[in-house]
Amino acid sequence: MANSGAQSKVTPLHANASAAADTLQQKIAARTAVVSVIGLGYVGLPLMLGFAGAGFPVLGLDLDQDKLKNIRAKKTYIKHITDEMVENALAKSKKVEVDADLAAVARADVIIICLPTPLTKHRDPDLSYIERTAEAIAPHIKRGQLVILESTTWPGTTREVMIPILETSGLKSAQDFFTAFSPEREDPGNPDFNTHTIPKVVGGDGAHATQLADALYSSFIDKTVVVSSPDTAEAVKLTENIFRSINIALVNELKVIYDAMGIDVWEVIDAAATKPFGFMPFYPGPGLGGHCIPIDPFYLTWKAREFELNTKFIELAGEIIANMPRYVVGKLAEGLSTRFQKSLAGSKILLIGMAYKKNVDDMRETPALKIIELLEKRGAVTEYHDTWIPQIPATREHPEYTGRASVNIDAKSLAAYDAIVIVTDHSNVDYDFISKHAKLVVDTRNAMSACDPANVIKA
Repeated sequence: MANSGAQSKVTPLHANASAAADTLQQKIAARTAVVSVIGLGYVGLPLMLGFAGAGFPVLGLDLDQDKLKNIRAKKTYIKHITDEMVENALAKSKKVEVDADLAAVARADVIIICLPTPLTKHRDPDLSYIERTAEAIAPHIKRGQLVILESTTWPGTTREVMIPILETSGLKSAQDFFTAFSPEREDPGNPDFNTHTIPKVVGGDGAHATQLADALYSSFIDKTVVVSSPDTAEAVKLTENIFRSINIALVNELKVIYDAMGIDVWEVIDAAATKPFGFMPFYPGPGLGGHCIPIDPFYLTWKAREFELNTKFIELAGEIIANMPRYVVGKLAEGLSTRFQKSLAGSKILLIGMAYKKNVDDMRETPALKIIELLEKRGAVTEYHDTWIPQIPATREHPEYTGRASVNIDAKSLAAYDAIVIVTDHSNVDYDFISKHAKLVVDTRNAMSACDPANVIKA
């Protein structure tokens, strides 16, 4: 456990809270505390399985009946989590329950909220999922419970938004119940890290809440990192993703500059990465996807306005990244024109990859949808191939693509496309085969580095 020296904005200890905290601490130590997880998606399901595997009784809550049905059958609905992983974890739990009724939190000792925090169309934070959930569970909060928010958000959300809603129950945080923030750090599909091995940051509203959250996560996570307040823990998550966003934007800008100079940015990065100090490699692409990096930095941008401060780096990075799909489409249009004297209008284009990153079935904020939009606005006909995403689900920004299905590829079908655009470099794709049979390939991920480059354009 590591401690932070940051200034604290926590609620002071209250004498009435000590007995309740001691009771819950004992339940956590004995692994009899019922842990409820609200939101069983890419964050919530692994977390629920982690607590189940550690021997806790678990209660999974989600409005999606298909997810609940799968869990009852000990089946997965996320591809990088196997049926065996679900079955093994649930077999170790003292008790497993799932429910769609949030009133069931009354049966829990710990409530962990893992819900999305998207942006509005004006890039303002949308906390509606958190607010509605807090409103729904407030009447069922009981003394001695620990409530933890894991959803990424702006510093102050736990204290300024969630706690006041929960206190409409008549109970008080740090006195009657305990509240903390612990940012999720899931990286779906990463074989090197999982929920157990990624250090867990925790910051509570008061010392009791912090100690309880620390004890809870320490029960199955290798290392916890305690900070002084929920605000600090919220800021940690934003800082991590802003760091990545700015550096990814930087290498994308370098990609454009070096391409104009005839220099391969991938070769530059790989060579620079041999320096054993002072450099960390980041890689360009067609834009950013996933729930974190394209969204989280703007939560701090929004909050900074309250203090009359500008976030120039953050907004510039967002602007660069947002322009990457247009850059890719421009490189494609240029390639079709110079090589075949053909325009995008009427061209048949195949996208390889719909997921936002390789080897996952997650397409939240994927740049592939923006690329399709830009291509079709210019008259191109588009299809996609992605065995991880057999069908495009409903999305907030592009509901018109709902139901489009992945197409199969072979030598004949590849040759029928005017161009192939590699958006996601899944490991189960034969890129050499594509290179041999495609007329033109626009590679946004350096997936064709080992193939014949004659018909490949890097973008």
